[in-house]
Amino acid sequence: MNTTLHEGSCGRADVCSCRRCARLAAHLVAIKAQYPDYHAAPVPSFGDPAARLLIVGLAPGLQGANRTGRPFTGDHAGILLYQTLFDLGFSNQPTGLDPADGLRLKNCRITNAVRCLPPGNKPLPQEVRACNGYLQQELEAQPQPRVFLALGRIAHQALLQALSLRAGKYPFSHGACHELPDGRWLLASYHCSRYNTQTRRLTPAMFQAVMVRARQLLD
Repeated sequence: MNTTLHEGSCGRADVCSCRRCARLAAHLVAIKAQYPDYHAAPVPSFGDPAARLLIVGLAPGLQGANRTGRPFTGDHAGILLYQTLFDLGFSNQPTGLDPADGLRLKNCRITNAVRCLPPGNKPLPQEVRACNGYLQQELEAQPQPRVFLALGRIAHQALLQALSLRAGKYPFSHGACHELPDGRWLLASYHCSRYNTQTRRLTPAMFQAVMVRARQLLD
Protein backbone atom coordinates (compact mmCIF):
# COMPACT_ATOMS: atom_id res chain seq x y z
CA MET A 1 0.00 0.00 0.00
CA ASN A 2 1.33 3.43 -0.96
CA THR A 3 2.31 5.48 2.10
CA THR A 4 3.55 8.57 0.28
CA LEU A 5 2.30 11.66 2.12
CA HIS A 6 1.20 14.52 -0.10
CA GLU A 7 0.06 17.90 1.20
CA GLY A 8 -3.36 17.39 2.77
CA SER A 9 -3.28 13.63 2.26
CA CYS A 10 -4.51 11.03 4.69
CA GLY A 11 -1.37 8.95 4.46
CA ARG A 12 -2.58 5.39 4.25
CA ALA A 13 -5.89 4.90 2.52
CA ASP A 14 -7.69 3.72 5.66
CA VAL A 15 -6.99 6.84 7.75
CA CYS A 16 -9.76 9.06 6.41
CA SER A 17 -12.29 6.21 6.48
CA CYS A 18 -11.35 4.97 9.97
CA ARG A 19 -14.27 4.10 12.26
CA ARG A 20 -12.42 2.09 14.89
CA CYS A 21 -13.64 4.23 17.83
CA ALA A 22 -17.39 3.66 18.15
CA ARG A 23 -18.01 6.78 20.24
CA LEU A 24 -16.17 9.06 17.83
CA ALA A 25 -17.74 7.44 14.76
CA ALA A 26 -21.23 7.91 16.19
CA HIS A 27 -20.43 11.51 17.09
CA LEU A 28 -19.32 12.25 13.53
CA VAL A 29 -22.51 10.72 12.13
CA ALA A 30 -24.54 12.99 14.39
CA ILE A 31 -22.47 16.04 13.43
CA LYS A 32 -22.85 15.25 9.71
CA ALA A 33 -26.61 15.00 10.13
CA GLN A 34 -26.65 18.39 11.86
CA TYR A 35 -24.17 20.03 9.48
CA PRO A 36 -24.38 18.24 6.10
CA ASP A 37 -21.74 20.49 4.51
CA TYR A 38 -19.09 19.78 7.15
CA HIS A 39 -16.12 17.48 6.57
CA ALA A 40 -17.16 15.51 9.71
CA ALA A 41 -14.63 12.71 9.18
CA PRO A 42 -11.06 11.94 10.25
CA VAL A 43 -8.86 14.92 9.34
CA PRO A 44 -5.66 14.26 7.38
CA SER A 45 -2.31 15.86 8.06
CA PHE A 46 -1.37 19.06 6.26
CA GLY A 47 1.86 20.58 5.06
CA ASP A 48 5.23 19.87 3.52
CA PRO A 49 5.72 16.09 3.10
CA ALA A 50 9.49 16.58 3.51
CA ALA A 51 9.17 18.86 6.55
CA ARG A 52 11.79 18.85 9.30
CA LEU A 53 9.29 20.36 11.78
CA LEU A 54 6.25 18.28 12.72
CA ILE A 55 3.57 19.93 14.87
CA VAL A 56 1.12 17.67 16.70
CA GLY A 57 -2.13 19.07 18.06
CA LEU A 58 -4.89 17.42 20.05
CA ALA A 59 -7.89 16.82 17.75
CA PRO A 60 -10.06 18.63 15.19
CA GLY A 61 -12.29 21.42 16.50
CA LEU A 62 -16.00 21.39 15.75
CA GLN A 63 -16.04 24.63 13.75
CA GLY A 64 -12.45 24.35 12.56
CA ALA A 65 -10.81 21.25 11.11
CA ASN A 66 -13.96 19.15 11.58
CA ARG A 67 -15.77 21.66 9.36
CA THR A 68 -13.04 22.38 6.81
CA GLY A 69 -11.04 19.16 6.72
CA ARG A 70 -7.68 20.87 7.34
CA PRO A 71 -5.91 21.08 10.73
CA PHE A 72 -6.32 24.38 12.63
CA THR A 73 -8.31 25.91 9.76
CA GLY A 74 -11.33 28.14 10.25
CA ASP A 75 -11.49 28.53 14.03
CA HIS A 76 -9.79 30.42 16.83
CA ALA A 77 -7.13 27.77 17.47
CA GLY A 78 -5.41 28.46 14.16
CA ILE A 79 -5.11 32.23 14.58
CA LEU A 80 -1.97 32.23 16.73
CA LEU A 81 -0.51 29.12 15.11
CA TYR A 82 -0.61 30.27 11.51
CA GLN A 83 0.41 33.85 12.33
CA THR A 84 3.47 32.58 14.19
CA LEU A 85 4.38 30.11 11.44
CA PHE A 86 4.24 32.98 8.95
CA ASP A 87 6.32 35.27 11.17
CA LEU A 88 9.08 32.66 11.35
CA GLY A 89 9.04 31.73 7.67
CA PHE A 90 7.20 28.42 7.89
CA SER A 91 4.26 29.50 5.71
CA ASN A 92 3.42 31.78 2.80
CA GLN A 93 0.59 33.66 4.56
CA PRO A 94 -0.47 34.48 8.14
CA THR A 95 -3.98 33.02 8.10
CA GLY A 96 -5.63 29.69 7.44
CA LEU A 97 -9.35 30.16 6.99
CA ASP A 98 -10.33 27.75 4.22
CA PRO A 99 -8.62 24.82 2.45
CA ALA A 100 -8.86 26.77 -0.81
CA ASP A 101 -7.12 29.87 0.55
CA GLY A 102 -3.72 29.10 -0.96
CA LEU A 103 -1.93 28.49 2.34
CA ARG A 104 1.28 26.52 1.93
CA LEU A 105 3.60 25.39 4.70
CA LYS A 106 7.37 25.42 4.26
CA ASN A 107 9.46 22.79 6.03
CA CYS A 108 6.53 22.27 8.42
CA ARG A 109 3.74 19.71 8.70
CA ILE A 110 0.74 19.60 11.06
CA THR A 111 -1.19 16.62 12.35
CA ASN A 112 -3.24 15.65 15.42
CA ALA A 113 -2.98 13.03 18.14
CA VAL A 114 -6.64 12.15 17.43
CA ARG A 115 -7.92 12.52 13.87
CA CYS A 116 -11.66 12.73 14.74
CA LEU A 117 -13.66 15.40 16.54
CA PRO A 118 -14.27 14.16 20.13
CA PRO A 119 -17.38 15.16 22.11
CA GLY A 120 -16.60 18.20 24.23
CA ASN A 121 -13.12 18.35 22.64
CA LYS A 122 -12.03 15.64 25.09
CA PRO A 123 -10.88 12.33 23.62
CA LEU A 124 -10.84 9.33 25.91
CA PRO A 125 -7.47 7.71 26.68
CA GLN A 126 -8.42 4.61 24.70
CA GLU A 127 -9.25 6.79 21.70
CA VAL A 128 -5.85 8.46 21.85
CA ARG A 129 -4.25 5.01 21.97
CA ALA A 130 -6.40 3.71 19.12
CA CYS A 131 -5.37 6.63 16.90
CA ASN A 132 -1.69 6.39 17.77
CA GLY A 133 -1.05 3.92 14.98
CA TYR A 134 -1.82 6.63 12.46
CA LEU A 135 0.68 8.94 14.13
CA GLN A 136 3.22 6.13 13.92
CA GLN A 137 2.45 5.75 10.21
CA GLU A 138 2.99 9.48 9.79
CA LEU A 139 6.44 9.18 11.36
CA GLU A 140 7.34 6.09 9.34
CA ALA A 141 6.29 7.62 6.03
CA GLN A 142 7.91 10.97 6.84
CA PRO A 143 11.20 10.22 8.60
CA GLN A 144 12.77 13.64 7.99
CA PRO A 145 11.58 15.66 11.05
CA ARG A 146 14.38 16.93 13.27
CA VAL A 147 12.04 18.80 15.62
CA PHE A 148 8.67 17.74 17.02
CA LEU A 149 6.38 20.32 18.61
CA ALA A 150 3.60 18.98 20.82
CA LEU A 151 0.69 21.32 21.52
CA GLY A 152 -0.58 20.25 24.92
CA ARG A 153 0.02 17.35 27.26
CA ILE A 154 -2.05 14.78 25.36
CA ALA A 155 -0.22 15.47 22.10
CA HIS A 156 3.09 15.32 23.97
CA GLN A 157 2.28 11.91 25.40
CA ALA A 158 0.93 10.64 22.08
CA LEU A 159 4.15 11.62 20.32
CA LEU A 160 6.24 9.82 22.89
CA GLN A 161 4.09 6.71 22.50
CA ALA A 162 4.44 6.85 18.71
CA LEU A 163 8.21 7.15 19.14
CA SER A 164 8.24 4.25 21.65
CA LEU A 165 9.71 6.47 24.35
CA ARG A 166 8.86 6.54 28.07
CA ALA A 167 6.76 9.55 29.03
CA GLY A 168 8.39 9.74 32.46
CA LYS A 169 11.77 10.57 30.95
CA TYR A 170 10.41 13.51 28.96
CA PRO A 171 7.91 15.41 31.16
CA PHE A 172 5.52 17.93 29.68
CA SER A 173 5.71 21.61 30.56
CA HIS A 174 5.31 24.71 28.47
CA GLY A 175 8.63 25.50 26.82
CA ALA A 176 10.16 22.11 27.60
CA CYS A 177 12.90 21.09 25.18
CA HIS A 178 14.01 17.45 25.23
CA GLU A 179 16.81 15.92 23.18
CA LEU A 180 15.73 12.45 22.07
CA PRO A 181 18.03 9.41 21.89
CA ASP A 182 18.36 9.67 18.09
CA GLY A 183 19.47 13.33 18.23
CA ARG A 184 16.10 14.80 17.33
CA TRP A 185 14.24 17.25 19.57
CA LEU A 186 10.84 17.35 21.25
CA LEU A 187 9.45 20.76 22.17
CA ALA A 188 6.27 21.32 24.16
CA SER A 189 3.82 24.19 24.32
CA TYR A 190 0.43 24.85 25.78
CA HIS A 191 -2.20 24.32 23.12
CA CYS A 192 -3.19 27.44 21.18
CA SER A 193 -6.85 26.96 22.03
CA ARG A 194 -9.33 29.79 22.54
CA TYR A 195 -9.40 29.08 26.28
CA ASN A 196 -5.61 29.22 26.66
CA THR A 197 -5.13 32.36 24.59
CA GLN A 198 -8.08 34.30 25.99
CA THR A 199 -7.15 33.50 29.58
CA ARG A 200 -3.52 34.47 28.77
CA ARG A 201 -2.28 31.09 29.86
CA LEU A 202 -0.61 31.17 26.47
CA THR A 203 0.39 34.55 25.08
CA PRO A 204 1.72 35.27 21.58
CA ALA A 205 5.14 36.00 23.09
CA MET A 206 5.18 32.67 24.93
CA PHE A 207 4.24 30.75 21.81
CA GLN A 208 6.66 32.63 19.60
CA ALA A 209 9.50 31.84 22.01
CA VAL A 210 8.84 28.12 21.55
CA MET A 211 8.68 28.51 17.78
CA VAL A 212 11.89 30.53 17.76
CA ARG A 213 13.54 27.66 19.60
CA ALA A 214 12.23 25.24 16.96
CA ARG A 215 13.71 27.43 14.23
CA GLN A 216 17.05 27.60 16.04
CA LEU A 217 17.19 23.81 16.35
CA LEU A 218 16.42 23.39 12.67
CA ASP A 219 19.01 25.97 11.62
